[in-house]
Amino acid sequence: MSYVCDIKHSKMNKSEKFESELRELAEFAKAISHPARLAILKYLVQTQSCISGDITEYIPLSRSTVSQHLKALRDAGLIHGEIDGLKINYCINGHVITKYKALFNTFFLDMDSINLSCNEC
Repeated sequence: MSYVCDIKHSKMNKSEKFESELRELAEFAKAISHPARLAILKYLVQTQSCISGDITEYIPLSRSTVSQHLKALRDAGLIHGEIDGLKINYCINGHVITKYKALFNTFFLDMDSINLSCNEC
């Protein structure tokens, strides 16, 4: 399976030269690349509800830092926020999480055929 696009265009940026699924996975990986973001996602899943207000009692960071991480997760589509008066309720976006799980499963399934115990590499 080729992971590079067949389209050759001189004005493409470097990431556009790869197929869209790889670009999507890279953006997803970038969004979850910080332990605080993973902790926020885990907290949302464990609470099985939307959160509103301050979650710094569960995430050991300042309110402004948590807010920046929530924004990154929201921009990636992993959570969505609904305005409720002066508060924003954040919820897991299950549809998007399911999509990325499937993309990663497919990506790693392609690697099942290689010898992962290669000691000569």
